[in-house]
Amino acid sequence: MKKMIWMISLLCMATATGCMQDDPTYFRKPGWWVDGEQDEEGDGEYRLVWSEEFDEEPAGAEYAQPGEKWRFETGGSGWGNNEEQYYVDRVHGDYAVTKVRDGMLTITAYKPETPVGGKKYISARMSSRQSWTYGKFEMRAKLPAGRGVWPAFWMLPVTHSDDNLLDGEIDIMEYVGYEPGIVWFSVHNKKDRTEDGKNELTTSYAPESPETEFHVYGMEWTPDYIQAYIDGVPYYTFRNDGSGRAESWPFDKAFYLKLNIAVGGDWGGYEGIDDSIFPAEYVIDYVRVYQR
Repeated sequence: MKKMIWMISLLCMATATGCMQDDPTYFRKPGWWVDGEQDEEGDGEYRLVWSEEFDEEPAGAEYAQPGEKWRFETGGSGWGNNEEQYYVDRVHGDYAVTKVRDGMLTITAYKPETPVGGKKYISARMSSRQSWTYGKFEMRAKLPAGRGVWPAFWMLPVTHSDDNLLDGEIDIMEYVGYEPGIVWFSVHNKKDRTEDGKNELTTSYAPESPETEFHVYGMEWTPDYIQAYIDGVPYYTFRNDGSGRAESWPFDKAFYLKLNIAVGGDWGGYEGIDDSIFPAEYVIDYVRVYQR
């Protein structure tokens, strides 16, 4: 989630590839692709290797909490984007930023009565303890609504260097509430930037009613390409140039999954924050990983 205000300038360009029901002209379906709904056991040679179905049972309580598959990042540093939330671990006082019930996880951003760590808002940022190199990664979710929210489903590498652009980042789904209905996918490397440092590897898609209906947000990552799809419809692909250089393809190492709601920030808060929207809920049915 490193994107800044410059994302706005890409909207007109990127939405040319959004809302498509047919493949973009530059996309060629890989051999495993099957039209229609995704097979829960994986398509072609793929098989399910990890899943989070959020089936924890509340022990005499209204809700349960996510289990040991996840670790929580905490703090209010702004996270490189001047964000306005303080991330807490599951529960802060009377506010549960994560709840598991009825087979679903709800991540909630609140505006508590008293600021936390100097921040007006609290939320959760979860990372999978397990990591993977290549595969298909899917989340079925309903997104929070309102000006100022910035939910995401994304991936970072396990190992880091002094230059995060050489490390890489994959944003499977990002959403900013002031642009309702538009979902973003991006990959980040060092080579594909404009002269002023803006990312060129990003596009958007407009699924039907993402704030009130569930959709499957997915990405297939191989040694040769990274491809995004929503509800089985592919809408973006980035190909390995074969150079063997991290500047263009840092996607040859283990990455882990992340779920969060940011509030405000350089992109999420570009048009301010509407305090009337809180609590804002990000509802996740499942997260699944398939590999060959």
